Amino acid sequence: MTPTGDVDVVEEEIHFNSASAQILISERMVCNRELEKVKESINDVEKRLTNIIDVLAKI
Repeated sequence: MTPTGDVDVVEEEIHFNSASAQILISERMVCNRELEKVKESINDVEKRLTNIIDVLAKI
């Protein structure tokens, strides 16, 4: 594989089997969990900012 920006370009043919497919599925699941954590963090920050704005509006 050759890195090209954010994408890896496959230079040779790769044969997938059930083991390699399972690895990719597992990696995808991990990425999905990490993405959910990031989304939750963003939501928490948005709530905190909203609370700060509400408090400042009362001043």
